[in-house]
Amino acid sequence: MKRVKVKLYPRKPGRKSELKRRRREGWLPVEIYGKGVENKHAWISVKDFAALPHGEAFLIEGELDGETRVYLLKDIQFGWLGNNPIHVDLYDLSNVQEIEVEVPVEFIGTPQGVQAGGTFEPVMHTLTIKAPPAQIPEKIVVDVSGLGLGEALHVRDIKPPEGCVILDNPDETVAVVYEPEEETAEETGEEQTEEQTS
Repeated sequence: MKRVKVKLYPRKPGRKSELKRRRREGWLPVEIYGKGVENKHAWISVKDFAALPHGEAFLIEGELDGETRVYLLKDIQFGWLGNNPIHVDLYDLSNVQEIEVEVPVEFIGTPQGVQAGGTFEPVMHTLTIKAPPAQIPEKIVVDVSGLGLGEALHVRDIKPPEGCVILDNPDETVAVVYEPEEETAEETGEEQTEEQTS
C-alpha cells in the first residue's frame, strides 16, 4: 500500500479564537489516537492535506516531535459548506495487528455483454477488507470481461488479495451488465409514422 510522508506539528489545545486564527493561516487541527497509545494533538498544513491521494487507499507516515509513526486517515470533519475540511483524525497503527478499511475497486476488461449491446453498471465502488496494515492494497482490481448479458458480479466472486479478508456481504452485487432495452410496439409505430411523414 502507498505511504505518504507528512510533517505534523505539535498543538496545545487552546481557545476557539486561536483555533480559528490558525485555520485562517492555513492549518488544520489533528487528533491522534490508537490502541495503547497516548492521544496527541497536532497541526497539519492545509497544503499538505490537500496533496494527499484521492480515490485510493493509503497510509500516512507522520513525523511529530522527531518521531515517525504510521497512521490511518480515520475521519475528516468538514465545515458547513461541505467541502472545506476543518478537523482531521489519525489512527496510530503502532499496536495494530489487523485493521478494517475501505479499498477502491478498479474494473478492467470489456464485458462480453457490453460487446453484445448491453450496458455495464458498477454498483459498488469500494470493498471493506480486514488485513494487516502492511498488506492493505491500494485498490482491488476486478476483471469483468467474462460478464455476459444480464449477469451480475457478486462479492463472493471476487478473490481477496493475499492476507486480506473481504467483510462485505457475499451476496451483495458489485456490478451488473444490463440487457439492451427493447423497443415497444408504440415506439416502433411512432418511428414508422415519422419516416412516412418525412
